[in-house]
Amino acid sequence: MNPVIAVEGLCKSYGSLQAVDDVSFEVRQGEMFGLIGPDGAGKSTIYRILATITSPDSGKAEVLGMDVTRDYRRIRTRIGYMPDRFSLYQDLSIMENLNFFASIFGVSVKANYDLIAPVFGQLEKFPHRKAGALSGGMKQKLALCCALIHRPEILLLDEPTTGVDAVSRSEFWDMLATLKDQGISILVSTSYMDEATRCERISIIDKGRLLDTGTPAGLTSRLGENLYNAVARDMFGLLNRLRALPGVEDCYTFGATLHVVGNDGFDPGEAEQRLRSDGLADVRIYPATGDIEDLFIKLTTRQRQ
Repeated sequence: MNPVIAVEGLCKSYGSLQAVDDVSFEVRQGEMFGLIGPDGAGKSTIYRILATITSPDSGKAEVLGMDVTRDYRRIRTRIGYMPDRFSLYQDLSIMENLNFFASIFGVSVKANYDLIAPVFGQLEKFPHRKAGALSGGMKQKLALCCALIHRPEILLLDEPTTGVDAVSRSEFWDMLATLKDQGISILVSTSYMDEATRCERISIIDKGRLLDTGTPAGLTSRLGENLYNAVARDMFGLLNRLRALPGVEDCYTFGATLHVVGNDGFDPGEAEQRLRSDGLADVRIYPATGDIEDLFIKLTTRQRQ
């Protein structure tokens, strides 16, 4: 089956800034694919290219088999795009925004209401409220409805949950799962590493370059057995001492603990003894299960080296 999005060797720069550097990935039909990376990683530039808003300097990008530069008019009628910033008309009401975007694509809200109904449910209680007066979560739901109103085959969602509270973030991802079940292919980006597990496959991106691609479980399984939790009452002192120990490749804060990346010769029992003799009597080091954040730190550390 041909991919619905195919990117190969994509490059884009702005002056001396290389925003996208030789990026390649594919999104399959009906897939939820994630671009995972921090602010400034190049995600939004990739989205603007796929949405035919800007052109690449080199490389190739196709959406539904169409070239983003040559076939931009046809592509725009078959995708739904949510940029990383709220871009609806804030002085128009909820219904005015929805009717406006429906009219652009020559459709009616009523004809396609069944598609947006699961998302629009909370908004229809106050249809005349100005978009600018909505909460962050409600704004994103309205933006999603406007992106869906013409029944696109692909959704391009650029950091849709940024600045949204945790409950609204979870609700939004539940909505995306429902849309995916209806056959819509979704490319979604996020800087929240925990959201990666909601995607079937992901690409991790940093400073314009893709670092790895695969399923979340498959990627994290590569972290190996040399990852440990470390805790003590003096966490800052523990961090500094661990970084100085032989066999420790990296050590960083991870929630309420530290994560320690050891080499093949690292012995957690021996490390505990050395740290206790150095004044950290309550130190504990025990095996950890890695996640996407650990993988991102590992990949970016390797890239810097």
